Amino acid sequence: MTQGKINVTSENIFPIIKKFLYSDHEIFLRELVSNAVDATQKLKVLASKGEFKGYLGDLTIRVKADKEAKTITVSDNGIGMTAEEIEKYINQIAFSGAEEFVEKYKDDANAIIGHFGLGFYSSFMVSKKVEIKTLSYKENAKAARWECDGSPEYTLEESDRTERGTDIVLHIDDDSQEFLEDYKINDLLKKYCKFLPIEIGFGKETEWKDGKSTETGKDKIINNTKPAWTVPPADLKDEDYKKFYKELYPNVYEEPLFHIHLNVDYPFNLTGILYFPKIRTNVEMSKNKIQLYQRQVFVTDSVEGIVPDFLTLMHGILDSPDIPLNVSRSYLQSDHNVKKISSHITKKVSDRLKEIFTNDREQLEKKWDDLKLFIEYGMLTDEKFEEKAEKFFLLKNLDGKYFTLEEYENLIKTSQTDKHGNTICLYTNDKEHQYSFIDAAKAKGYDVLVLDGQLDSHFINKLETKMSKLKFSRVDAEVIEKLIEKEDGFESKLSKDEETNLTPVFRSRLPEDGTFFVQFEPMSETSNPVVITQNEFMRRMKDMSQFGGETSFYGTLPDSYNMVINSNHPMIAKISSDVQTKLGSQLADIQKEIATLKADQDALDKLREGKKEEEISHEEKEKGNELEAKIGVAEDKRDGILTAYGKESKLVKQLIDLGLLSKNLLKGEALSAFVKRSVELIEA
Repeated sequence: MTQGKINVTSENIFPIIKKFLYSDHEIFLRELVSNAVDATQKLKVLASKGEFKGYLGDLTIRVKADKEAKTITVSDNGIGMTAEEIEKYINQIAFSGAEEFVEKYKDDANAIIGHFGLGFYSSFMVSKKVEIKTLSYKENAKAARWECDGSPEYTLEESDRTERGTDIVLHIDDDSQEFLEDYKINDLLKKYCKFLPIEIGFGKETEWKDGKSTETGKDKIINNTKPAWTVPPADLKDEDYKKFYKELYPNVYEEPLFHIHLNVDYPFNLTGILYFPKIRTNVEMSKNKIQLYQRQVFVTDSVEGIVPDFLTLMHGILDSPDIPLNVSRSYLQSDHNVKKISSHITKKVSDRLKEIFTNDREQLEKKWDDLKLFIEYGMLTDEKFEEKAEKFFLLKNLDGKYFTLEEYENLIKTSQTDKHGNTICLYTNDKEHQYSFIDAAKAKGYDVLVLDGQLDSHFINKLETKMSKLKFSRVDAEVIEKLIEKEDGFESKLSKDEETNLTPVFRSRLPEDGTFFVQFEPMSETSNPVVITQNEFMRRMKDMSQFGGETSFYGTLPDSYNMVINSNHPMIAKISSDVQTKLGSQLADIQKEIATLKADQDALDKLREGKKEEEISHEEKEKGNELEAKIGVAEDKRDGILTAYGKESKLVKQLIDLGLLSKNLLKGEALSAFVKRSVELIEA
């Protein structure tokens, strides 16, 4: 038996390994199983070269937990080790000076694990003692047993082991007892070792026999040794890709839209399969479904910051030997190989979509609604992807037809270009609630897009920035005559005084739960008498604020609407006439007084023309303030009379409610009152 000290120059190397090098204790099992896989694969390579002529036999790696003995054992039938190899690979821990090592990597020690053969020592994170029982494949080799309690002291002696390979026995310490539970080990193996290339057995298969579950004696294999991404694409069918997707995401019931099989060997090594999932609504919930592997060993499923943000919406596997295995995410993000891989994947994704668009556009159109959110997110967050995606991005109209940006602009340019030379793309995000506005647009011969996605407001905002003469406007942002302004507009049949009188009449019956602005617009006599619109800019900013970002300020503002009165509608003319009939005599004297006061105000303003503020006399200022106050009092008196009229007018309220109803803003008690009033007006 040999006793000695592990070749380090610091007594503190084990506490450092236990508490500092590995931030995640559970990866000890990944490290030990990965070492067992390496030992087994090395034996297979030696056998293939004729350097090992013995019988390979059963190469299954087995993991076993013994709750009574408080041990976990990882066993393999690989190349094993001699006592000399234990001295070399275990006791010297692959570097000469621990103090130099710790000093050099004290800020990011995780960055070098794996490079210095420290994987085995992760076992001390959960163990108070570790044993190695091993027999080398070499002829006449003697079995060896190594033991260490987590201090630099160890013992190394001959063993009576007769089978080739290695057992690593962990004596679990008191604060890591949860790792002795079968479910915990099973979860860790499924997480980290699910696709390792050598079969891993944990527990035994069971069968139902004589009314109870009985072990069969056959190993329960927890891994798939030949996952789809390791198989040449030519050997796989669509069904194989779908089956593998189900294996990766057993709780996802919808099939993926498309897949990309990556197989790169220059200028770096990369394999994997990426899937386009169906994404209709929540971007955040769809992220982080890509799993990162190094030679079939799980690294992380938190790829944000490692691959471009929009690619985190994809599902699947990326595997590269060029990805460091035991590293922090910040290290991965700055690693030059990872950056190259990231750029390559972006190119492959855009190339794949362009290929589908070019060769099978019909297939792309069928799946576009489920794919659009991903494409938009990519175009909004990645300039290189945006440049390529502009060629295959599709817009869908109400007829269910799809167009590229260029195709759609050419389609509508003639009919939907306004008097300022802007081409206006009209759209709806709710064709049921905005039906009346859509109907008005279609009556004009205009085409209407469907933009009802989570990122559509952000996306069209970016398009408008890039394409200065292309504008987007929701169909309810304005009355149809103003959505696309033409030279040949309507003239109003109401005078300015009539519009002034009707403003307080309609304002008197506005809903209290919202901000409404009354305005008059000359429209066709057959257009609705009252139309409720929302300013495109303000509404779009509010929509965008729901997804965060710099526009979040607008999300705090109340909804605001324009109540547009059709100054050419017969009903509006009837109300204006009724106001004149019933209130004309009362209003005449007030209007005359206001007109006189405003004439005096105009005369005073002419006297002030060209004068600086300090040159205006005190008397002139006093006179101006007095006139302004008198005008305000007279206007308030006029508006008070008109407001009182409006509050009593069922017709005014009915027209306002009709406008609110077409905008889906009439609900609850107000809707009930509208129905009751409708019956009364019909009966009258």
